[in-house]
Amino acid sequence: MERRSISQFLDAPEVRQPPVHHHRPPRHDASRQMNAAANFPDNEFMAVGGASYPIPETGSASEGIVREFTDALAKDTDIAVAVAVIKALVSVVRRSTATTMMGLEKDLKVAAAQLERCNETAISLKAACELFLRYTTRTSALETEDFQDAKSRIIERGNFFAETSIRARQTIAELGARFIRPGALVLVHGYSRVVLALLRKAVSEDKVFSVILTEGRPDETGRVMARALSELKVPIKVILDSAVAFALEAFEVDMVLVGAEGVVENGGVINKLGTYNIAIAAKAHNIPFYVASESYKFARLYPLNQNDLPLERKPVDFGPLMPATVKIENPSRDYTPPKFISLLFTDLGVLTPAAVSDELIQLYV
Repeated sequence: MERRSISQFLDAPEVRQPPVHHHRPPRHDASRQMNAAANFPDNEFMAVGGASYPIPETGSASEGIVREFTDALAKDTDIAVAVAVIKALVSVVRRSTATTMMGLEKDLKVAAAQLERCNETAISLKAACELFLRYTTRTSALETEDFQDAKSRIIERGNFFAETSIRARQTIAELGARFIRPGALVLVHGYSRVVLALLRKAVSEDKVFSVILTEGRPDETGRVMARALSELKVPIKVILDSAVAFALEAFEVDMVLVGAEGVVENGGVINKLGTYNIAIAAKAHNIPFYVASESYKFARLYPLNQNDLPLERKPVDFGPLMPATVKIENPSRDYTPPKFISLLFTDLGVLTPAAVSDELIQLYV
């Protein structure tokens, strides 16, 4: 298959060997993460892809760019967060009154910072902002052009960037569907649009397989995925999140398939809480653990353990019988180290975890 990726139009060098050394980034300040959306109304949030994004108040400094971002998500429930980010930033370029590249870059950085403050724990949002900024500021040749021509070129390339990102899901579906054998039993955790696209592709190829879904508490992502797969006439069985290890062995699962909120430098993934548990259980039972993710979710992060994750807690209700003095912890995501991941299905190809560093070099260096 012809290779199609974002790195094609970033003028990236050929793939190089993974770097020998990595440096651990500063640990995230949990309190800052929890208060990231303090300037937005507490009761107006939009949930997309496992993360929550506040609707801005009218008249707030960040209303324009954030409103455009959230409107894009609201109008198209199938749009990826990264694509909504790109479209919003392209609109900033269109509206900018800057007369130099330096001024335009400043406008973009301010807008990107406002978007990131929507939810500073959202990996895919941050990665999309960084990649787009890197994409626009790498075009040193634009400095020698007429500014208005250069601005038009950036808009054109930004739109192409968005179109390439949209096609990524289709590419992943085509690659990943090859790994689903006829009669396979696939365990899926959480609701992932790219995983759904992959399974839909397998159905379109007349492959007969069945799926075990985790319930996905507390946001019931299993129910959402079950409804989508039922429309495809795929046989489904839903299990409790705590029954994964039992199901892998008792039901003789053939493969585990999950999406990702972010893919980090060492090839590990950040995803919905419970992904790490499943990966450990799959490894213990020698069951392949596959991750489907678009390359725009590749992030320059290097977590060493769960404490290095950007922290986001979601409310969960255990009912009125739970004593009021009991503290309830419900982080929204966890980190799965690369040693538990068999392969990653991406729009850059089917990658081993070790190959992720190479691709990040092409995207960012």
